[in-house]
Amino acid sequence: MMMAMGFSETIFLFFLALLIFGPKKLPEIARQVGKALNEFKRASNEFRSQIEAEISNLEVQERQEILPPAQPLPGAVATLPAKPEPAVTDPSVRPQVTPVEVPTSTVKALDA
Repeated sequence: MMMAMGFSETIFLFFLALLIFGPKKLPEIARQVGKALNEFKRASNEFRSQIEAEISNLEVQERQEILPPAQPLPGAVATLPAKPEPAVTDPSVRPQVTPVEVPTSTVKALDA
């Protein structure tokens, strides 16, 4: 079974690499290893993001298949789309507001 390396094992591997490759080649090798690890990390993150995007696309498609758009019932009254209000370009123009009278019985019921 593979176990985590301790400090003493790391030091031993450093000295072994120093003896094998020499002090001039060791920094270059470390740079190459660092670049390779960085590239591997970038590729794995890209792969993971592609997988997550595909999974989310499949979930959206699955939801659309489970819940198709509702069809109106036969004999139901169709609703018309709301009439868009004209855009007001002059800020001094204000929309007309008509006051609504509330019956006193409703006011008494709300106070209670």
